[in-house]
Amino acid sequence: MQVSIQSSEGLERRLTVKVPAERIEKEVQDRLKSLARRAKIDGFRPGKVPFTVVQRKYGQQVRFEVQDEVVRSSFQEAVVQQQLRPAGNPRIEESSAEPGQGLEYTAVFEIYPEVTQVSLDNITLAKPTTEIADADVSAVIERLRKQRNEWEDATNGAQDGGRVVIDFVGTLIDDNGDRQPFVGNEGNQVPVVLGSKSFIDGFESQLIGVKAGEERVLNVRFPEQYHAKELAGKAVQFAVKVAAVSVPKLPELNDEFALGFGISEGGIEALRSEVRNNMQREAEQAIKRKVKQQVLDGLLKANPLTLPRALVDSEIGQLMQQAKDDMEARGGGGSASINLQPVMFEEHARRRVALGLILAEIIRQNGFKAQPERVRAMVEAAAASYEDPTEVLRWYYAKRERMAGVEAVVLEDQAVEWIAEKVQVNEVPTSFDELIKSVQG
Repeated sequence: MQVSIQSSEGLERRLTVKVPAERIEKEVQDRLKSLARRAKIDGFRPGKVPFTVVQRKYGQQVRFEVQDEVVRSSFQEAVVQQQLRPAGNPRIEESSAEPGQGLEYTAVFEIYPEVTQVSLDNITLAKPTTEIADADVSAVIERLRKQRNEWEDATNGAQDGGRVVIDFVGTLIDDNGDRQPFVGNEGNQVPVVLGSKSFIDGFESQLIGVKAGEERVLNVRFPEQYHAKELAGKAVQFAVKVAAVSVPKLPELNDEFALGFGISEGGIEALRSEVRNNMQREAEQAIKRKVKQQVLDGLLKANPLTLPRALVDSEIGQLMQQAKDDMEARGGGGSASINLQPVMFEEHARRRVALGLILAEIIRQNGFKAQPERVRAMVEAAAASYEDPTEVLRWYYAKRERMAGVEAVVLEDQAVEWIAEKVQVNEVPTSFDELIKSVQG
């Protein structure tokens, strides 16, 4: 077998392969002989069909099949011989194999870029550090109280943080002063928590001071970027009738309140301890995410790569399918009406492909193996949020590919931690709230 390689632009390669006629003819003859022993042709007993009849009837079909298989097998032999790593399937051009002649074809494909030495130059990490203060714990407890508050009738007018129940009718007002209704302009018995910013700007603030039974006219304007384009930037007047005004009644911080969160012993102090522990775990995860993000950003900047188009396109396909699956899960069958375009996923796909190549080389050079205890811990953490964690654990361990996905994440984390130990790290004191907001935004 003769092989020649030609480099095209970028990562593209053109591999020309010539397979001797003897290899083709031997395989064709062997298959026809095997077929002759099994062929059923009218006028002949099974196994007694003359070879020339079998050759005439099946020869061309068998030759095509042999040609396809030899192309596949010889291509694999050729890339091994040339020490190439194809990225994606090849495009076969100029394939021909006439009877008595050898097979010659040209395979066009991309190769993986060489990542022989990963650079960590100029990667500096700003690692947040935080301490969970008593005030932080108290703030979370207070939010928990507000989530479980009750409402009681107000003796005075509505105040910020209070709730009003209203009926309303909205009317658009154009530049000429003409009025017209619009879709969704009416509401009955609608609860509004003042200061929650659930309504358009100016609506809630004009309800400050109202009392039950009072009527008011509110003049506001829809935002310029309002989701309903026909209303964006338009002036609107709401005629409002107040059915009820109430103030929040927060539950007392006692054993009964703690019991509502599964704390059967220790009361509020035990609840505070549980909240602090949860906050600590949340902070550790947030710090880990911040550091990992900086490591990955630094790797990309320090190691620019030319990427195989085939890998990028494959990643785009996976991201598009994930997006469709997510939309299906959230909104039923509505995803079919959403027109997803590959360009929407291009940047994300290129990032994932590049990082995958760089991290794979780090993992290979260092001989990293996914630590079993970390794999198990990750699976258990994922299962903990389900009603029957044991069943989820069995589901993960039932198929190798599911565990392979978890192992890949663990390996990536190990590589990131290794990098973080090699580069400069500056600690940045950060409040708990700032830290959490930075990873949520």
